[in-house]
Amino acid sequence: MISRRGFLGTAAVLASATAVSGRVQAASIPEAPSTKTTTMQPPIFPTNGPDYQPVVTLNGWTLPWRMNGDWKEFHLVAEPVVREFAPGMKVNLWGYNGQAPGPTIEAVEGDKVRIFVTNKLREHTTVHWHGMLLPNGMDGVGGVTQPHIEPGQTFVYEFEIKHSGTFMYHPHSDEMVQMAMGMMGMFVVHPRDPKFRRVDRDFVFIMSAYLIDPGTSLPKVAEMTDFNMWTWNSRVFPGIDPMPVRLGDRVRVRMGNLTMTNHPIHLHGHRFSVSCTDGGWVPDSAQWPESTVDVPVGTIRAFDMLADNPGDWAFHCHKTHHAMNAMGHDIKNFIGVDKRDLARQVRKLVPDLDAHGKRGHGRYGRNGNAAAREHAADDDGLRPIRTN
Repeated sequence: MISRRGFLGTAAVLASATAVSGRVQAASIPEAPSTKTTTMQPPIFPTNGPDYQPVVTLNGWTLPWRMNGDWKEFHLVAEPVVREFAPGMKVNLWGYNGQAPGPTIEAVEGDKVRIFVTNKLREHTTVHWHGMLLPNGMDGVGGVTQPHIEPGQTFVYEFEIKHSGTFMYHPHSDEMVQMAMGMMGMFVVHPRDPKFRRVDRDFVFIMSAYLIDPGTSLPKVAEMTDFNMWTWNSRVFPGIDPMPVRLGDRVRVRMGNLTMTNHPIHLHGHRFSVSCTDGGWVPDSAQWPESTVDVPVGTIRAFDMLADNPGDWAFHCHKTHHAMNAMGHDIKNFIGVDKRDLARQVRKLVPDLDAHGKRGHGRYGRNGNAAAREHAADDDGLRPIRTN
């Protein structure tokens, strides 16, 4: 419950987009980098402070920061964006800094971070730091721990990071709409000890789901179950980047799930151990070998593996309708039905009609571009982990 004094105290961190309060002692707002590229960007290696292996975000990027004394400063901008799900398919979403999901934020255990959040939407918003243990006023729940960030305002979040691990960020303000429109991102905190569970390759992505009617470009935000776009970092096959690693690399893959259902994520050709959740690191004694891990709604799962088997290995959700994506959504089953007479009649009106399904639906995946013909209609993933 918020008292009047507490509410007014929290309100001191609200300001216009061109000025901030005395809370940050008149510090200027850092630049807000922005990008619209869908190509996986190189990681940002640390130039000072503790050493760590930075993460690579599938079809995404890491948010740059600046140092201001002892504080690491970031700037997120909540705004409408256009995201290309796959070549030729663009969707109108809401996100951060030009993309949905927003850029990955990276920090180190013990860092003091200051995150400016500017709202360029036409409704209020907040940012919740999912899984992170923070002071109550920094938790980002609009109307509970802070006032909403109104359009044109900037809110300043300040906290010291107490624990390393893998976390998410997303609104706690008009949640159903804003998360369904793509407002989310990953927050990775590296251990202070650079030797703690060090890996050679570190990948991260977040899963989101959308219902987008054919011929449209706007998600139906009130949908709860019947989605037709299951995405990894708001990309679908063949638009998802592979994860290239070297033979013998120690690899970590961090996955967040902000869809409306669980996802059993399966890796071909290797075994792994779940090493981290959004609750923290899993002790060595509690790990066991797996090739599939279920990622429940609103959680993080990270696994570690040794890349010891060369090849292009499939990596996908094992719910087959998710693996098919829109190509498996709301289609009729015509197995065993002879449609030749009907097809001849319809072709008089639609010469290009390709009526199939009598022997199965595999042909759907063979039509289209070369990549689709080769891999045949995938993805709530189905991205190779490529071991050279």
